[in-house]
Amino acid sequence: MPGKGEPGEAIAASFLEENGIKILQRNFRSRTGEIDIIALDGETIVFIEVKSYSSLGIESLEYAVDAKKQRKIIETSKYFLSFHREYKYMAIRYDVIFISPDGINHLASAFTEGV
Repeated sequence: MPGKGEPGEAIAASFLEENGIKILQRNFRSRTGEIDIIALDGETIVFIEVKSYSSLGIESLEYAVDAKKQRKIIETSKYFLSFHREYKYMAIRYDVIFISPDGINHLASAFTEGV
C-alpha cells in the first residue's frame, strides 16, 4: 500500500532529476526515522524531506519540519552514512521540498545539524 507522501515524493524526485540531481535512494528507514529522498548534487550528498499540502501555505513549513523532525532526519542521515562510507568525505546538505497546488518550492540547506 502506497504511503501518504508517495505522490509528492515522486513529483519531488522528478523535479530533482530534471535539475541534474541524482537520486540515490527513496524512503530510507532506520530506528530513528525516515528520509524521503537521498540524492547527489555534484559533490554534495543531500538528505531531503518532502512535504505536500493541498491548502496550507509555505508559512506552515516551520511546523511541518520542526526541531524534533530535523533531529530525526539528521540521526537517520548519520545511520545511512555509517553504511555508505563512499560518501564519508562529501559535503552534506539537508533540504526540504514543499509541494502545493501552487507548485514546487525547493529549500536547499533548509536546516543544519547545528539546529
